[in-house]
Amino acid sequence: MARAELIEMARDNIGHAQAGTITQEPEVFKVPASNYFDPDRFRLEIDRVFKRIPLMLAATAELPQPGDYKAMDVVGLPVLISRGGDGVARAFINSCSHRGAPIVKLGTGKAKRFICGYHAWSFDYKGNLVAVAAKDDFGDIDMAQYGLVPLPITERAGLIWVILDPDSPVEMDAFLSGYDEMLGAFGLENWHLFEARTLKGPNWKIAYDGYLDLYHLPVLHRETFGEQMSNRALYYAWGPHQRVTSPSRQMIGLLEKPEDEWSADVLSAGVWTIFPHISIASFRGGGRAIMLSQLFPGETPGESFTTQMYLMEKEPTDEQRLEALQQFKLLEYVVQEEDYATGLRQQKALESGARKFVLFGRNEGGGHRFHRWVDRILETSDQDLNTLFRSGDPRLS
Repeated sequence: MARAELIEMARDNIGHAQAGTITQEPEVFKVPASNYFDPDRFRLEIDRVFKRIPLMLAATAELPQPGDYKAMDVVGLPVLISRGGDGVARAFINSCSHRGAPIVKLGTGKAKRFICGYHAWSFDYKGNLVAVAAKDDFGDIDMAQYGLVPLPITERAGLIWVILDPDSPVEMDAFLSGYDEMLGAFGLENWHLFEARTLKGPNWKIAYDGYLDLYHLPVLHRETFGEQMSNRALYYAWGPHQRVTSPSRQMIGLLEKPEDEWSADVLSAGVWTIFPHISIASFRGGGRAIMLSQLFPGETPGESFTTQMYLMEKEPTDEQRLEALQQFKLLEYVVQEEDYATGLRQQKALESGARKFVLFGRNEGGGHRFHRWVDRILETSDQDLNTLFRSGDPRLS
């Protein structure tokens, strides 16, 4: 099913490449400049977007084996993701049921049990409280009532989503809108995590706008790779999630081959974004690879941070490792010194109040769709979120 849809998109791309066209929005779209810096708006986005809907918090490649875990802070909530002895990924609030101290320090590791470093209360991989230090002295409690607080979690297509609200009514199928089947075309379940790092950036929406925008590529990135890139975009959407690619005359060559010979890496080219904070871009550096960018708001409206993960289809040889290091270093420079440096200057200019609106052209449909989704989610009650996701597009609901 996913391959058939990829082929359909490839034929659409070829048609636009042959005709010299792109799809366009009906009109230019305006977004209030204050959306990027207003503190009340920012807090609402944290509470009603990041704390209510599924967030892609880990790749399967980060915790591939039983006992592997990842601890992180996500918009102020300590989260622990672990793969149990049964191979199942689980997520918990990383807070001991005794005094609330984090069970595990930030980062990744391996453990059969999680033992709090404050008073040595011990939890198994299912989050059950299994031991209380000096239990007779502490007093009698029902240990079954004091396990770690579980969080809703789903692992699909080599990616792990977690919802920060333990009682969330959001259904993963409604949220993903079939996008997980498309992401499954990468086959990330068995990929190798090569390296990861974290960069600082501007308001999370300024940063995310850039991942959906090809219009800037030949201009902002002219000194690195931009001269060979098109500024024209085609957008494909599954609910709030989007793929962006350029009409490619190179893809016309596919027509000379049977469809079953069209390679998966060519069919999946472009940038795949997972709402509200993930970008996946394909590269050739040490072999088939992707850079998965995981974007989070910072502590203030004008701050964000992005974890870049370089994932490779196979564990590299020594020669491929050197090539991958060079590719990843270039990507760090491009994002930090070109994209985010520009975004931080943009942030400062917008905060001056000089402009009331920012514009997204008819050729920037990804930005239209992203900001409409943010707006509608802010307006939607918990009970109506699944209905909104099933609508496919906020304009149609």
